[in-house]
Amino acid sequence: MRSQGSNHYHLTTLWQFDAPVEVVWEAITHPERWPDWWDGAECVVALDAGDASGVGARQRYTWKSVLPYRLTFVSRVTRVEPQRLLEGEVEGALEGIGRWHFERAAGLTTVRYEWRVRTTPWWMNLLAPLARPLFRWNHDALMRAGGRGLARYLNARLRAHTSWRS
Repeated sequence: MRSQGSNHYHLTTLWQFDAPVEVVWEAITHPERWPDWWDGAECVVALDAGDASGVGARQRYTWKSVLPYRLTFVSRVTRVEPQRLLEGEVEGALEGIGRWHFERAAGLTTVRYEWRVRTTPWWMNLLAPLARPLFRWNHDALMRAGGRGLARYLNARLRAHTSWRS
C-alpha cells in the first residue's frame, strides 16, 4: 500500500446537540449563512444551486484560520440523504471529500464530520512535514468554534465535541 504524503489529512469531528436533527440539518445545509455563526468561516459564495435535492450545488469558501493564513476552495455537493448525509468534493487550496453524517438518538442530534483532504498550496506542502500537528490543531480549533457557534445559533446546548485523526 502506498503511503500518503504529509499533505494528506483524514480528520473527524463529532458534535452532539440537544436540538432536533431537522434544525441542525437546516443550518448545515445553508453554508452561505455559516459566517453568521461560525468563527473562521469568512465568506461563502453560492456559485450553482444544483438540482432540487441540492446535488451539484457549488460554493466557494474562504476560511480565516486561527493561524495567520486563509484558505479558499470550491465545494460541489455530490450526495444528499436528507437529515442523514451530506457529501461534497472540494478543489482549490484543499482537494478531497467532506462528509456530514447526522443521527438522532436519546434526545440528541449527533453530527460527525469527516474531512479527507490534501493541501495544495506550495508553502503548506513545504511546511507539512514539520507543521502538520499545527495544521491539525488549527482544523480542530475551527471545528470547535463551529460547534460552539452552531449551538448559539440554534439556541441549543453543545453536549459534546470530539476530534480525532487517522
